[in-house]
Amino acid sequence: MTKEQIEKYIREDLGYEPRHDCEALANAITEMSQQLVHDEDELMWLLLENRPINSLMTHSYGFHTANGRDIIERMKSYYYAYVVSTDVE
Repeated sequence: MTKEQIEKYIREDLGYEPRHDCEALANAITEMSQQLVHDEDELMWLLLENRPINSLMTHSYGFHTANGRDIIERMKSYYYAYVVSTDVE
């Protein structure tokens, strides 16, 4: 996943101006995708839209499952680690 893909998705599909570091977000999603061996787009949709991923059982009756919360929290953790690492450089 690239920074440009995320920026385009946020602008064109969601209708917002990106407020976060899209490069760090792309890196975090890619890292989680590799760990889970799962589609990057679905992970991006989970993070940005709270869209359920049935194969990963992220939601139950519209609420996050423990697995869904864990995936989101780990992606957030990776995101902040990438933001900090780019700020240091």
